[in-house]
Amino acid sequence: MPATVIVGAQWGDEGKGKIIDLLARDSDIIVRFQGGNNAGHTVVIDRSEFILHLIPSGILHKGKICIIANGVVVNPKALLDEIDALDKRGIDIDRRLFVSTSCHIIFPYHWKLDQLKEEKKGRGKIGTTKKGIGPCYADKAARSGIRLSDLLNDDIFKIKLKDNIDEKNEILNKVYGFGGFSFDEVYAEYIGYRDRIKRYATDTISMINEALNENRRLLFEGAQGTFLDVDFGTYPYVTSSNATAGGACIGCGISPSRIDRVFGVVKAYTTRVGEGPFPTEFSDELMSKVRNKGKEFGATTGRPRRCGWFDAVLVRYAVMLNDLKEVAVTKLDVLDNLKNLKICTGYEYKGKKLDALPSSAEMFSEIKPIYEQLPGWMCNIEDIKNYKDLPENAKRYLSRISELINAKVSIVSVGSGREQTIESM
Repeated sequence: MPATVIVGAQWGDEGKGKIIDLLARDSDIIVRFQGGNNAGHTVVIDRSEFILHLIPSGILHKGKICIIANGVVVNPKALLDEIDALDKRGIDIDRRLFVSTSCHIIFPYHWKLDQLKEEKKGRGKIGTTKKGIGPCYADKAARSGIRLSDLLNDDIFKIKLKDNIDEKNEILNKVYGFGGFSFDEVYAEYIGYRDRIKRYATDTISMINEALNENRRLLFEGAQGTFLDVDFGTYPYVTSSNATAGGACIGCGISPSRIDRVFGVVKAYTTRVGEGPFPTEFSDELMSKVRNKGKEFGATTGRPRRCGWFDAVLVRYAVMLNDLKEVAVTKLDVLDNLKNLKICTGYEYKGKKLDALPSSAEMFSEIKPIYEQLPGWMCNIEDIKNYKDLPENAKRYLSRISELINAKVSIVSVGSGREQTIESM
């Protein structure tokens, strides 16, 4: 299909990097539409691991065009470090990577505000990556942000940077007791970034729409997941952008009518990083077991992920929000050694059964999951290539997930490698 959007249907970290890499084979252009370098997409090729934070995973396929679209907030240093890391590993990005001139730029005062605000909250912290993503999006909404097009125009850049540093230094000093930033130092640093990054800057909105008019195959990738979406997630424990399928339209400058397919990614269990309600969270013993086998540590921060049973109520809501007809289930192999498995099929709140998500994080934190138990398969599945060869209990588990979430399971990942994937179920 010409235009496919791929989104996470849980709290992020669903293994989208691998599935994006897989779908990128049949795409001409891969577009990242929101988030910043708070994302971490991991792809394993021939036992070699690549972790990407801003550049779409499709860059690992020769000849594919990759775009960082207008909905992304860009830390220039992080982007250039990523480019250099790919170059050192023999990945040629010349004339293959394009960055929207409408992207908003992250500055040192953004990540410092992120850090200090989180520290000030104490026990009420959200659990951000402290990369400055939220403060940058806040400036965007407040109409005081600096875009890549501004960075490319020195006269405009000087004025906007001076205004922002003056304002942020007042806040940093009076609210947080931090001395602030030097205009001259930040200006010199970012001019250095500009000299390198300007070769990638372009009008990606026109570029994307022209490609769609030419019936080229585009894959739009989101970062994070549905329940970290600033509007539809477990607010306030969310990211600062729209990680749902609708975010692709705003984040790339395309009409909803241009999207032909929305594809979701879920784990065979559930994880989340940072604070916030998590009804199906494991006990400490099971948490440690699954976390270690699944290598559940953040690709961006290294923080251990919280792990829990598959929440079908949560994913069914994501299926509705994103209009998902099919999903990929990742990390099925992590459950190989569990004798019994649980799936959350409903919630209970103060003695009453709920079939949908609660309306607030406070209410969500008080619900009790209603579980259905299924037998595990108790064998190693990481070398299985065909769905028919999976253990019967594994097939039953996938079938039950599909039934409960109202979407087809069309891809199953049984390991981190490209080849450890079962398709065409």
